[in-house]
Amino acid sequence: MPGEGPEDVLIDEDGSVVTGLLDGRILRVSADGRTITTLADTGGRPLGLEWLPDGKMLVCDADRGLLTLDKDNRLATLLDEVDGRPMKFCNNADVLPDGTIYFTDSSTRYGVAEWMADLLEHSATGSVYRLTPDGELTRLATGRPFPNGVALSGDRNTLFYAETGSYGLYKLDLTNPDAEPVLVASVPGLPDNIARGSDGLIWVAIGSPRNTLLDFLLPKQPVLRKVVWALPEAVKPKAADIIEIQAYDDDGNLVHDLRGKHADFHMPTGVRERDGKVWLGSIGTTTLATFPTPPR
Repeated sequence: MPGEGPEDVLIDEDGSVVTGLLDGRILRVSADGRTITTLADTGGRPLGLEWLPDGKMLVCDADRGLLTLDKDNRLATLLDEVDGRPMKFCNNADVLPDGTIYFTDSSTRYGVAEWMADLLEHSATGSVYRLTPDGELTRLATGRPFPNGVALSGDRNTLFYAETGSYGLYKLDLTNPDAEPVLVASVPGLPDNIARGSDGLIWVAIGSPRNTLLDFLLPKQPVLRKVVWALPEAVKPKAADIIEIQAYDDDGNLVHDLRGKHADFHMPTGVRERDGKVWLGSIGTTTLATFPTPPR
């Protein structure tokens, strides 16, 4: 990959893979991995990617908000402010067939370059939103510790979302406007992007296993956590050199729990299952990874 941090992965009809890099570029990688094409440069940090019903691509840009990329590779801003406040950390999304978008803004205090600071401080300023095609914006959950990946259930009545700061996979009942987040599963690490696969499962990328220092700091006073954030880089919590992926059914049952290592890949942050393959992205590498969909 000619660049760092391919955070998410999105599969096109021809089997090619689209991903966004740290430097702002959005790339298309051919199915055989031999051809890489630059589609656009957001000038920000593209994270979650999804297809919209009209064929455009939805881009969650941490710095610029919700963007669209059309078939002529032209970028447009869909939403960049909430309540008059620029979005600080637009992260991940899923889309209904009618164009309704569910997405996360992970923090109002820290941007993407300081994601670890938000986890250490445990600011719990993230929110989950719904944006309808007519522009109506609804906050579905707020005051959450780093909400991240989102994925709709098969009947589209439930929204699953990963909460990185609490090691949790949660769900929201979309048929109940007063619904509160419900814990589906405690994840054995820091969950990042999630996505519904063609196999009907909710796939969860686990960026890193649980960190002992982070676990110790979470219940402590904020001032202590800020002290740790100010420490030299060498002693701050680090992502482990491991690949860990889980998959759940719509009832919240764990179907796959996969762990492994590879010399050229670790810290999975994006996951996408389609047609017998699982694709992975990572903010910690310059490569994508893939493996066959395991049997159930």
